[in-house]
Amino acid sequence: MTRLKTIFAAMMIALFLTATTAVAGPIVIKLAHPNVPQHPMGQAFEKFKELLEERSNGEFRVDIFDSSKFGNFDSVVQGLQFNMLQMGSAGTANLSPFSDEFLIFDLPFLFPDYPSTDKITDGPIGKNASKALEKSGIIGLGYIEIGFRNLWNNKKSVATLEDAKGLKIRSTPSKAHIATLKSLGMNPTPISWGEVYTALQQKTVDGIDIDLNLAWHNNFPEVNNNVTIVNSFYSPHLVMISKRFLDSLTPKQKELVLTTFEEVKLYERKLIRDGEKEILANLKDKGVNVTVLTPEERARWQKATEGVYKKFEKRIGKELIEQAKATIAE
Repeated sequence: MTRLKTIFAAMMIALFLTATTAVAGPIVIKLAHPNVPQHPMGQAFEKFKELLEERSNGEFRVDIFDSSKFGNFDSVVQGLQFNMLQMGSAGTANLSPFSDEFLIFDLPFLFPDYPSTDKITDGPIGKNASKALEKSGIIGLGYIEIGFRNLWNNKKSVATLEDAKGLKIRSTPSKAHIATLKSLGMNPTPISWGEVYTALQQKTVDGIDIDLNLAWHNNFPEVNNNVTIVNSFYSPHLVMISKRFLDSLTPKQKELVLTTFEEVKLYERKLIRDGEKEILANLKDKGVNVTVLTPEERARWQKATEGVYKKFEKRIGKELIEQAKATIAE
């Protein structure tokens, strides 16, 4: 009788554990980002969802909130802090309140090419900047990207500094971005992202300083028929994860999340970079006039923005700027 009771008790415990597991369901990761699903960033997070759910055999479920559906930057940060949101992506320009080191990415003409950007984002400078988030309960996983910014406008072809003077250009709220456009003789006009297309369509501004992928996937060639390849700013995004959420995972679960993200990070960058080549090839079919600055002319634009470095040197730190330049030159 005692043996039967023991077996019965064991069966009840097993049933209880099975029921508890069934009720608990998968571990849900709510992931927020500001871009449309067809943008390389949106595609990459869909790949993250696909890989993580498949590799975990359904132990994880990823719910994606694209196009800022979770809310603005402040909503994302608060969501991560309180674990209402488990992962999120934000441009480094928004992260300067956590650390002035993020402002290194706001300096114009710092990066000559993509290999140089990888040295900074994946190296000590990028990692040290992201550590500043930890005291707020947020862990920086690594950087994906938007790409290099170029000058779009609906008035004329721009091949020289003189051509650019006087153009009214939509800018971000970044003081360095505004200072850069001013130093190039343009009139920067900050406009919130959700109002940009309408502003371009109604010619409230003459153009915008933005990368090829964002312009293409948000249909900006429909309202701006001139683009000048300037590669002025490099725009990375830091992918963040809630520390409370990460700490709640087992070592095996944590490793799966981190390794899957690392793979997707490189996938996203490749989509951005390959996408730029495809977009350049397709712009003429859209009736867009493409101008590429000559190396000599780009050097003029770079020289014209030297004052921006001096203006922000104290806040960013001269040593950090020199460290970045030295890292890029290696």
